[in-house]
Amino acid sequence: MPSASPTVSASAGETPKPPAPPPGASPPKPAAPAAPPPPKPVPLDNDVVKRFRARFSEAIHEAWLDRKQAILVVDRARLVQIATYARDEEKFDMLCDLTATDWPKREKRFDLILNLYSFTKNERLRLKVWVGENEPVPSVTCVWAAANWLEREAYDMFGIVFEGHPGLKRILLPEEWQGHPLRKDYDILTQDTAWVRENLGIESGQ
Repeated sequence: MPSASPTVSASAGETPKPPAPPPGASPPKPAAPAAPPPPKPVPLDNDVVKRFRARFSEAIHEAWLDRKQAILVVDRARLVQIATYARDEEKFDMLCDLTATDWPKREKRFDLILNLYSFTKNERLRLKVWVGENEPVPSVTCVWAAANWLEREAYDMFGIVFEGHPGLKRILLPEEWQGHPLRKDYDILTQDTAWVRENLGIESGQ
């Protein structure tokens, strides 16, 4: 009959030592160091911001620098004017992206984000607009033609409505789809199951 392994007891007040690894076992790997926290945004008041403020005053709500990216929070109603100025006067002639983020517990639920690039200056600028759930946003398709499909994506995924868009309809999902999948309160499994059953006559398998 094999003998039981001896037990090691610690004296009162001593911390018991962990058992030794079996012969041939690899030593435990040290814990990975914690990732450094991301840099905090800092207020920005450079020459570009000063020119925007001089032109649009209170329509420029905030300005800061985050990871070397200049960000301006601008008034929703004056977005087209500010975008036109950014293109024509500040030479941010390329709309790289237009997207949004959802903050469902905030009064202004969405951040509408326009990422701009200047070929002349080799600089980037981000315009941000705070948008309430039922607040329409002026379309910037009159400023950058590339906004056409990008605004349709924001409408499809977030439900943001763009006034003046030449053909605002879904671009990624069928027109009869219910809801907007990138909203944080959206139930993707329920909607997927319902749509597949109704339109394809099968169960989705999700």
